[in-house]
Amino acid sequence: MDIQQACLPDHMEEECAVFGVYAPGSDVARMTCFGLQALQHRGQESAGIAVGDGERVVIEKNLGLVTQVFNEASLAALQGDVAVGHVRYSTSGGGTWEAAQPHLSAIDDVQIALAHNGTLVNTQELRDFISSCSIELMAGTDSEAAAKLIGKYTQETHFLREGIARAMKKIKGAYAMVLTSPDTLYGFRDPHGIRPLSLGELPCGRGYVLASETCGLDIVGARFVRDIKPGEIVRINREGVISYQGVESHKRASCIFEYVYFARPDSVLDGQSVYEARREMGKVLAREAPVDADLVLGVPDSGIPGALGYAKESGIEYSDGIIKNRYVGRTFIQPTQELRQLGIRLKLNPLPSVLKNKRLIVIDDSIVRGNTSKKLVQMLRDAGASEVHLRIVSPEVMWPCFYGIDTDTRSQLIAANMTHEQMRAFIGCDSLAFISLEGLRASLPFCEHPQFCEACFTGDYPVEISPSTARDSFKTKESFADELENENKLNDTVSLH
Repeated sequence: MDIQQACLPDHMEEECAVFGVYAPGSDVARMTCFGLQALQHRGQESAGIAVGDGERVVIEKNLGLVTQVFNEASLAALQGDVAVGHVRYSTSGGGTWEAAQPHLSAIDDVQIALAHNGTLVNTQELRDFISSCSIELMAGTDSEAAAKLIGKYTQETHFLREGIARAMKKIKGAYAMVLTSPDTLYGFRDPHGIRPLSLGELPCGRGYVLASETCGLDIVGARFVRDIKPGEIVRINREGVISYQGVESHKRASCIFEYVYFARPDSVLDGQSVYEARREMGKVLAREAPVDADLVLGVPDSGIPGALGYAKESGIEYSDGIIKNRYVGRTFIQPTQELRQLGIRLKLNPLPSVLKNKRLIVIDDSIVRGNTSKKLVQMLRDAGASEVHLRIVSPEVMWPCFYGIDTDTRSQLIAANMTHEQMRAFIGCDSLAFISLEGLRASLPFCEHPQFCEACFTGDYPVEISPSTARDSFKTKESFADELENENKLNDTVSLH
């Protein structure tokens, strides 16, 4: 196993978040900065803001968290009436400055900046086409390819909206994008609606906001208006909000994992409160997989609402038995060799006074590779727990995601390579259970569009995956348990994730 594979995170990781605002007379750069901070959970690798002042688009971006990239001076230099912003967790193009977004591009004498949440599945086809048109590509990302394609078609049609619509007909995959010209904000979404994008209105008619989640609207005081529809383009400028259908919408396939893990609990997606959904997952799991125990714990942060639901349904006491260090992992200061060997303790710490001699039910959002779960169980036993029963509020992750999440091969997924009992034995818990797919669906009773992308659980992909990608990505490994043990040892000497 190479070092890169050993450093893979043990949770599903989202690629990024987007934010856009049209608000003449307001400090749009500062509003975007706050919006991105609310969405920081979706990506911590890089951040960027582009502002249009009516004549040009100016951009500031860099590697790091929002608060590391922007300060008073950099925000003061970004003056204008319209802005787009981005935070990134890379799945395409790597962690370089060039890959950071928004991407700046020129259409004749007009500048545009584009920010993208998701992943395109035909990027190489797009890059080959763009290169054949003698258009230079620098960043190597699917987002840059989309920006260049929009520029090409805008030059041909002389209308930016038409350029976006023609590009949407050619690109395939998951995308929620925001784009700014010097005086206009655009937002558009893939025809399946895989990635979320919401529209909000600022008070007193000051303008409009687009954000990956409603928590991004809340932080700037915007009132939620509606979700952008699959295949829709919205144009926002002094004429207000104008809607166009860029491409015909297809069967709805919103990512169900948004509710399990990605979205902030205070967000609302398609009418469904994420927090209430997670509590309901815990209740369903308590009915599906009961166990006699003394305490219910949630793995911070995403496991806590599910743990509260499990406790309520089961009648077993809930307790805060695991404390999260909220700032480790949100920094680029690397731990020393000695600190790396502490592993999970750098992020989570148990409360022995609560856990000693207790039979625990531990609720977590998912199991991807299994290493973190293994270390968590051992940590709880070391703190004095007599039994550890692991309950997961998502089904087994069996298939890779190609739509903006960092699992791209089945060989990375413990559930695709081990039986249920093998997983339990490897993790070291007394029992292990996952919510059923039917139970997960039932946990979303208020979702306005109850049709989801569930490909990571079922292998049923709403956007076709190329045969070559499937051939390389759908292989499993016979020696997965041995590789995980080797990875444990290598992680102690390489990095903390």
